[in-house]
Amino acid sequence: MRLLFIGDVVGAPGRHMIETHLKSLKQRYKPSLTIINGENAAHGKGITKKIYKGFLDAGAQMVTLGNHAWDNRDVFTFIEEAKWLVRPANFPEGTPGHGFNIMKVNELEIAVVNIIGRTFMSQVDCPFRKMDRILEVVQKRTPYIFVDFHAETTSEKQAMGWYLDGRVTAVVGTHTHVQTADERILPKGTGYLSDVGMTGPYDGILGMEREAVLHKFLTSLPVRFEVANGREQLNGVVIDVDRKTGRATRMERIQISDETPFLET
Repeated sequence: MRLLFIGDVVGAPGRHMIETHLKSLKQRYKPSLTIINGENAAHGKGITKKIYKGFLDAGAQMVTLGNHAWDNRDVFTFIEEAKWLVRPANFPEGTPGHGFNIMKVNELEIAVVNIIGRTFMSQVDCPFRKMDRILEVVQKRTPYIFVDFHAETTSEKQAMGWYLDGRVTAVVGTHTHVQTADERILPKGTGYLSDVGMTGPYDGILGMEREAVLHKFLTSLPVRFEVANGREQLNGVVIDVDRKTGRATRMERIQISDETPFLET
């Protein structure tokens, strides 16, 4: 079994990279399940119904979110019916949408969980205890469990990786938009990567126009951030999974940009 996860899609440039490369990536890697983090897909913040359906049409089977889940009001019109859209599970009780979902693929059930960190983030329920409660349900159905941990600090992400080692297939971080080079298989078989990186502008700052971000740092004044234009990138990870145990056996980071072009095979 193989999972393909594409990191935080930012605005129109990120959506363009999905439209351009996802089909070829799927042809090359032949994943059983393709997941996209789409929390920045609508002008850099939030997601719309049209974008969500566009990801599914492009070849994704599950879409995860994060701290910008509610930044586009359109999400409230469709999230309850969007079966394959997964928002952070540890948002407060009563929040609309689903915190995890299970999809049947080739006679196997694969669970995707979205969870959000608390360090330097909004106040939410404990992600560690929430994962305990989710696993009490999910592990009764499947050993194939992918976790998108949307968090700010590498320490919290590493802590979650070790906390879930041997209990899930993989823990992959999102949110910081810079791909890390620490992919590994933890001792009990859980794949781990601190951050999968972003898909969108290549020459911006975390996907935003450089000038606005620099002005913010230089003056500390309020600034409106806009998605950058120009060169584009796609970041992701491929995870091979043992069909018998549900544990990760191999991880391969993906980077596509002008410096690291995607070569058709």
